[in-house]
Amino acid sequence: MFFSKNITYMISHPNALTLYRIAATPIIVVLMMFPNALCTFIAAMLFSAAAITDFFDGFYARQRGLVSSFGKIMDPLADKLLVSSAFIMLSTLGWISGWIVCVIIGRELAVTGLRNIITESGGDVSASGLGKYKTGFQIAAIIPLLIHYTHFGIDFAAIGNIFLWVALLMTVWSGVDYFIRSRHLLTT
Repeated sequence: MFFSKNITYMISHPNALTLYRIAATPIIVVLMMFPNALCTFIAAMLFSAAAITDFFDGFYARQRGLVSSFGKIMDPLADKLLVSSAFIMLSTLGWISGWIVCVIIGRELAVTGLRNIITESGGDVSASGLGKYKTGFQIAAIIPLLIHYTHFGIDFAAIGNIFLWVALLMTVWSGVDYFIRSRHLLTT
């Protein structure tokens, strides 16, 4: 009874799900240090499971009234840690261009800074629709890029690169949109 109750809590509490994303990140990094077909496949599956928790932690927090200061701060941080680490490892392996990683992570840092300004002024820092699409395309790019190799006649690296270009476009577009919508805070 004790064990099952704790398991239920761990898989359905928003903050626990956020912590899972943080804990998965170094494991993915270590797996990518051994870029063979098995390790990259396991890294992609672990990344996929961690990325799914991003949906569920927000869903559970809103549904169950469990929105917390910890979640508001750590949820976006966990997302950025997971995605940025994966992109950095992909660049380190030479599987994607470093400049793309710089643009994506640079946008994330710039928007995080802007969100801090918005929070200080009492504004809404929730993600926009473009920001959610951006995240979706980044995840859709990372998973096949992590798999990287051709399996079952499917060239995962090519599929990942197609999603990567869309993710790059969405990343820049959503970042520009975020700054345009918040420009009044930057002039005061």
